[in-house]
Amino acid sequence: MSVATGQIVSLGVRNRCIARAGLFLRRHQGAILAVQWAIVLVYLVLVLVPVFLPLPAQDAVILGSFTRISELVFWGLWWPFVVISIMVFGRAWCGLLCPEGTLTEWVSQYGLGLKVPRWIKWCGWPFVAFMTVALYGQLMSLHEFPQPTLLILGGSTVVAMVIGLLYGRGKRVWCRYLCPVCGVFEIMARVAPVHFQVDREAWDAAPHGSRTSLQHRVNCAPLIDIRRMKSASDCQMCGRCAGERGAVQLALRPPGAEILDRSRRREPDMSDRWLARLLVCGMIGAALGAFQWNVSPWFEAAKLAAAAWLRTHGLFWPLGSPGHWWIMTYYPAADDMFSWLDGAMVVAYISAEALVIGGWVAVWMRIAGSLAGLPWQRMAEVLIPFAGINLFIGSSLLAVSQNAGTDVLPSWTAAACMVLLGLATLWGASVAVRLTRRRVAALAVVAAAALPLAAWSVEFFVWHAL
Repeated sequence: MSVATGQIVSLGVRNRCIARAGLFLRRHQGAILAVQWAIVLVYLVLVLVPVFLPLPAQDAVILGSFTRISELVFWGLWWPFVVISIMVFGRAWCGLLCPEGTLTEWVSQYGLGLKVPRWIKWCGWPFVAFMTVALYGQLMSLHEFPQPTLLILGGSTVVAMVIGLLYGRGKRVWCRYLCPVCGVFEIMARVAPVHFQVDREAWDAAPHGSRTSLQHRVNCAPLIDIRRMKSASDCQMCGRCAGERGAVQLALRPPGAEILDRSRRREPDMSDRWLARLLVCGMIGAALGAFQWNVSPWFEAAKLAAAAWLRTHGLFWPLGSPGHWWIMTYYPAADDMFSWLDGAMVVAYISAEALVIGGWVAVWMRIAGSLAGLPWQRMAEVLIPFAGINLFIGSSLLAVSQNAGTDVLPSWTAAACMVLLGLATLWGASVAVRLTRRRVAALAVVAAAALPLAAWSVEFFVWHAL
């Protein structure tokens, strides 16, 4: 659809270019749809085909096995770089490329169109879903075998389509409320320098039917009230509303602009509280536990001690395997099987890191917030880049090392990872000073990041050196 160039007003050269990119997205929705369906096809091939192939040998090289290729694409490239893209371009992945979003919106056009019930809108689902996938994925060795990938990713897609068939009409109800990573993406999009900006005064001032008003109702698939949109959290960057009423445009902003917005200094609502828990306990704490338990000598020592205690007291059933891969890892052909004890220890280890590290971060954020009368949930947002880099590093290293069949990392890897985490910490400290107007707030941010930084340092420079 053609939108008048005159809608782009009062912008610098860079913002004019960005705004035109937004209008480009609106004009070329057909081409975007074609790309989306191509990605759906690739996604289905990567999820389904490896399940019907024999498990690759332990020493199989990545390029010598389609199963290894699919695992590397999903967990070493796809997921980590989606994380990075959200912090740069907002939720453009969700609105333009995500196969799950494409499928749920497509089936929603032919569904029942029921009203979204209150239970779906419960703001704790993103936290619960992320933690469930993090724990269950590790129990099933998600990054190593194709069957868990099909169960978790494929199962998520099937449920997304069922939700689409039931609720909304041409909407993405699943993506807005229930997707296991929607909360993660909501959090990270808050620091994205690219976003859709809404001028509410221009929206209200534009007369219906005027040259600057488009003559159709915008279908906002993620159910956003565009007129009142201030945050980039829920916007999926699809471009359908670009130029609407001369008030919506793709624009640049400083990465910390949303965090520093004084209009957000109100007491956080329940959604903000759940997202803050997801940030500190999930994206930082639980993620570290999931990335590190399989290389941790502490984990092995605790498991051996627990096994010895069980034998001493005549309790042998926890040392047996459940015998089903969909409960816990069970692949006799690959000599990889979890016992009930293994599963319990994995859950305990990840949960302990979530509570200890997440609690540590929350305490320091509370201290920093008290300096300016801000709730800790608002202060925690300065650690969004740190949490994003934490996910990027952990996912990349875990996928690459497991597919390479070795825990040995190149000598430069540890230094590069620590530099990235250090830069994210300094960014957070700088924003904290601007947010609180207290230099001491920077020390609180550094203190909060110190424990997860120490955890990474131990893995890189102690455990991998053993």
